[in-house]
Amino acid sequence: MTESGRSQHLRGWPFIAELLTLAQQWNSGSTPFSTLNSTQINDFNWDRTLFQTELSSVDRKRLIALCRSAVANFNAGDWQTLGAHTGQMNIITGHDRLLRSLSFNDPDYPGNAHAVMFKLVEIDTANLSVIADYIASIYGEDGESISTAAGRSRSIIFTPSVFETPEGGVETDLIAVMTPFAPQFEAVFDTIRNAAVAAGFRTLRAKDIWQHSAVIQDVFSLIFRANIVVCDFTGKNPNVFYEAGIAHTLGKHVVPITQSAADIPFDLQHHRYLPYLNNAEGRTDLQTALSARFRSLG
Repeated sequence: MTESGRSQHLRGWPFIAELLTLAQQWNSGSTPFSTLNSTQINDFNWDRTLFQTELSSVDRKRLIALCRSAVANFNAGDWQTLGAHTGQMNIITGHDRLLRSLSFNDPDYPGNAHAVMFKLVEIDTANLSVIADYIASIYGEDGESISTAAGRSRSIIFTPSVFETPEGGVETDLIAVMTPFAPQFEAVFDTIRNAAVAAGFRTLRAKDIWQHSAVIQDVFSLIFRANIVVCDFTGKNPNVFYEAGIAHTLGKHVVPITQSAADIPFDLQHHRYLPYLNNAEGRTDLQTALSARFRSLG
């Protein structure tokens, strides 16, 4: 990233941007360290921990999300309680800007909050869980729901370890279609697409997009974004079974279809499905049934 790009990126973080400017001036010799005042020196010593903390990319993203939640919700009492929970009250009260910038709603408060959070985790990585548990207990879990099928059980938050979580959220008009990659399913896909259009939806298959080097990442991203996922279990295709499992786990509306009831595995036989024949009449009947189902889910 260029210097101008970095400045643009950090424009919303004035305290951190000022910190980087001080560091660059100091390193270049244009600002001797002796000319910095005590507040600038203290801020620099505190906030350079933002770039020193050794965390995995997953934990770093999690900590940044927790920082955002703290900035949006914390009061002075929350910070002091967190200091007590982590055994690091001196970190909270010893930072000369954290509570003051919070009290006066100063623009450097987000940078101070991030610095303190990263410092707590730098001292002891177990504090990441302590922070997460405290924020969840007071303000609820931090995360977004991408489920489209109404659930009756408690909500959970998890971070995939195999897939990258795509940007954006659910596209309410999108139907993801999971079928075996074989020529005989092209007419079936056309039928599903026609049914979707008739119900006011659009369709996509993983084979029609190429955003990642790994096909399965495109599959996950597509299911993640979709409102409805159609899975054709014909031929007991293991890929489709895997994709149906992802869709069920993400809480999507899953519409199973098959040419043979025998192709529905035992673990999925309790789910309703649409049987069809892969001929002109059968596909017409399938289109009618799918359109009705899509409208009921829309």
